[in-house]
Amino acid sequence: MCRDPTRRSLRPADLDTLAQARFGSRCDGPLDMKVILANPRGFCAGVNMAIESLDRALEIFGAPLYVYHEIVHNKWVVERFQRRGVIFVEDLNDVPEGSPLLFSAHGVSPAIRELSRQRRLQVIDATCPLVTKVHLEAVKYAKLGYTIILIGHEGHDEVVGTMGEAPDRMVLVESVEDVERLEVPDPNKLAYLTQTTLSVDDANIVIAALKRKFPAIHHPPKDDICYATQNRQEAIRELAPQADLVLVIGSQNSSNSLRLAEIANLLGTPAHLIDGVGELQPEWFEGVQTVLVSAGASAPEDVVQDLVKHLETTYGAQVEHAVVRREDVHFPLPKSLRSRLAAQGANS
Repeated sequence: MCRDPTRRSLRPADLDTLAQARFGSRCDGPLDMKVILANPRGFCAGVNMAIESLDRALEIFGAPLYVYHEIVHNKWVVERFQRRGVIFVEDLNDVPEGSPLLFSAHGVSPAIRELSRQRRLQVIDATCPLVTKVHLEAVKYAKLGYTIILIGHEGHDEVVGTMGEAPDRMVLVESVEDVERLEVPDPNKLAYLTQTTLSVDDANIVIAALKRKFPAIHHPPKDDICYATQNRQEAIRELAPQADLVLVIGSQNSSNSLRLAEIANLLGTPAHLIDGVGELQPEWFEGVQTVLVSAGASAPEDVVQDLVKHLETTYGAQVEHAVVRREDVHFPLPKSLRSRLAAQGANS
């Protein structure tokens, strides 16, 4: 078996070298492998908008340019922007007063917005509109005097921002067990919201528990889990049973990417979440004939293609494109950024 005991983080451009070192030109395993390339996969409209916002902001302000939290949860995206002079911060006190600052796609709390104003920061808000929708729902229910149950993962950037909209009225739950322990002041003035990147199946289990315990609970007219999260999960559910192995491109701090690998594993197909070819292990491919490849909503397509190229080169893989659902969603750049670009164009 071709093995390289070293494991290191590489740029996508270095992946061919690693493939040769670890796997050789051909390794043990099937040489007639099939790769199912899931569609949709990779960047969603919110991620595209956030990344384009940061690109255009760099054109306007130059470096250094500050971003509150990672712009999206993907190591390649973050490292590429860091090389261009972007500084990602977790504390606004690390941003010099008056500096340009982007809010990440995950959104921020009102307290962060207020601190930004106090520090005279030049803010561009790249929050995904679907996250903003959840924030507005939280504000609406809070004004009506409701207790708000937020279904989500503690500590996730999106959850922290959403909870900040109504910290005195919002309770976070992650599981059925949390629901069973839950006590509220008035069961008739209760509503639930969800983090946008949850597993649909997991969220539905918690929602069902809430409805059993609190039959009068309110909820928004439309699901909070975003279209891209749902579509990528649907593709995994449909295609994973056809594969012997599932590889999901995405970072470990990406909630939606983690959910894709979890769903495949629950369906009985071994699945691994990887940042790229550098994390592959040869033993994963023993006896494997069909590999399903997908990517989380913040994973770059070039990293996916590097993986496909590696499977073609190493295992003689043939690629089959499987389209489960088509996407045509587009979000405009933030208004403040559009205004600056228009002013820049008028002055040029």
